[in-house]
Amino acid sequence: MRALGVVAGLLASLVAVPAAQAQAPQVQQQTAAKAEKPYMGWSSWTLQATNYPGVNPDGPASWLNEKNVLAQADVLAAKFKKAGYDHVNVDAGWLGSFDEYGRPVVDAKKFPRGFKWLGDYIHGKGMKFGSYLAVGLDLKAYNDGKTPIYNAPGCTTKDIVYPDLRKTNGWDMAYKMDFANPCSQKYIDSIAQVLAGWGVDFLKLDGVGPGSFRGGERYDNTTDVKAWNSALKSTGRPIEFLISWALSHRHADVWKANTNGWRVDTDVECYCDTLVTWNQSVKQRWNDVVQWIDDAGPGHWNNLDSLAVGNGQMDGLTEAERQSYMTLWSISSSPLYIGDDLTKIDDYGYELLTNNEVIAINQAGVPARPVDQSSDQQVWYARNRDGSYTVALFNLGSRPAQVTADFGQLGIQGNAKVRDVWAKKDVGQKSGSITEDLPVHGSKLFTINPRGSVAPGVVQGTAATPNSVSLKWYGKSGVRYDVYAGNKKVATTTDTKATVTGLTPATSYEFTVVQNGARSKPVSFVTPQESVTYEAEKGSPGGGATVYGCACSGGSKVGYIGGSGNITMPTVVAPREGTYLVELAYISADASRTGIVTVNGTSFKLPVAGSNDDDWNTPQKVTVPIYLLKGNNTIRIGNPDDSVFDVDSIRI
Repeated sequence: MRALGVVAGLLASLVAVPAAQAQAPQVQQQTAAKAEKPYMGWSSWTLQATNYPGVNPDGPASWLNEKNVLAQADVLAAKFKKAGYDHVNVDAGWLGSFDEYGRPVVDAKKFPRGFKWLGDYIHGKGMKFGSYLAVGLDLKAYNDGKTPIYNAPGCTTKDIVYPDLRKTNGWDMAYKMDFANPCSQKYIDSIAQVLAGWGVDFLKLDGVGPGSFRGGERYDNTTDVKAWNSALKSTGRPIEFLISWALSHRHADVWKANTNGWRVDTDVECYCDTLVTWNQSVKQRWNDVVQWIDDAGPGHWNNLDSLAVGNGQMDGLTEAERQSYMTLWSISSSPLYIGDDLTKIDDYGYELLTNNEVIAINQAGVPARPVDQSSDQQVWYARNRDGSYTVALFNLGSRPAQVTADFGQLGIQGNAKVRDVWAKKDVGQKSGSITEDLPVHGSKLFTINPRGSVAPGVVQGTAATPNSVSLKWYGKSGVRYDVYAGNKKVATTTDTKATVTGLTPATSYEFTVVQNGARSKPVSFVTPQESVTYEAEKGSPGGGATVYGCACSGGSKVGYIGGSGNITMPTVVAPREGTYLVELAYISADASRTGIVTVNGTSFKLPVAGSNDDDWNTPQKVTVPIYLLKGNNTIRIGNPDDSVFDVDSIRI
């Protein structure tokens, strides 16, 4: 996302370098960027977006010009390239006008020597050149439908939009293109050729939907993304392709098939007097990335946005927050692109950004995941290809706290060699667990090498019926796993999930998963007597929470939860005491939201995934383990400090 007022001001027509001078050479073979590892580099927007004194002296985003970009490129090449940072990405603000074919023209006042020259300069330092466009047909390129399309006789901009001139993208700043007309593909092809002619190695396409907190037909840009993928390949130049922002996970298959990555969230910048702040919006990433973890891998990565951890006071963060920020990005296999002023990096920031062991974890491309997120004290883990574990401890709370990683829960049995990655120091042999006292918003990052056998890790329940329980765990696919209920083997699989059937209703079962004799830490669940759905609208909304209609079970939901608003669900009846797998149907059509769930007086945090597509009508579902007492139970959902998801129902 790029702020509406800022972007609008940057699109004014100015004297510019003609695009026709930058046509790409004709190339027969098609080449796609592989993005085998998360890219690393620097990007301009974080500096353009800040109100920090002196950074944008001539108004919003005025920082961007050739001189400033060259200064950043020079420092990147001299001090950071050796650590792997090799992309120089010029974000929004370079566009001056459009040529006679509606193709973008560089603002010659900001970049007097043009992008071809800039690309050559960056390439001359052994680095890659990235650029930016917004999705859709820019309003100024339309020209009353009279603009001809390059290399497409008979096609004009009137042919590539809908007759009603419906608008699209995250700011409604472009006309939606109609890709049923082949002229539209020709137009995108012509722009891709211009980019390739400039030597562009990376393209960010912004404002893409479903996502960018927009949804529905007008904001369905899946056809645009497919067209851009085809166009970039047809240039013959390997151009890495990122889409932004806050993409909808409902369309993850399209994004994976046609791009090299996607922004999972809104902008990390605070648009304030610093570059970022913890609350707006660094901390949100711990929740928003979770639904995307299994989608990341070679060729397409989860993008958490830029890193503002190197400029000290200007960053707007404590040192502990800066380290946690860098830690999450690294263990999530997110691209690492710096948003700081590289000419003013402080010593602590340089150490964070160039720690070779942290970078190696990132570049290995094995995203970590949380054990659970029921509190602010979290353990994230990944099992690496060499058999070691990456384990990060986070205190996301507002007070210092202890955080413990339970080796048994991770599947680590016996002794293990532990290394503090940030300190580059061996801690020694540990067994059972590792505990650290962490400051507010602090973190620790370890590499753990087990000395003994390794069992399946983090066994979780995903669903239950009166006669079955579904489980998943962390491990390798393709090896044999035996699932036990008590001492009885109840399933065998080579997958990392199984459904155990033939169970008795209203019965407590202890499950373990065994691999080569190594037994997981047990988990216990109770099967329900019968499956019962409890509708939120039949409960007791309080403090401003309100019943609304939706395409939900029962046709209604409860919204406006959070702050003073809350919902007490209808009384939940359990046949016996124990942990039940409860299916929550909810709606969170923007980013992830966190509810505080209170069950019989005991509370825990429940962050749920957002759809990012403004669809407040269609429920999402998540399974939540909840400990219930025999007989009547009271479940209340609220959050005094934040907005909560709408609640449709819970099903036991």
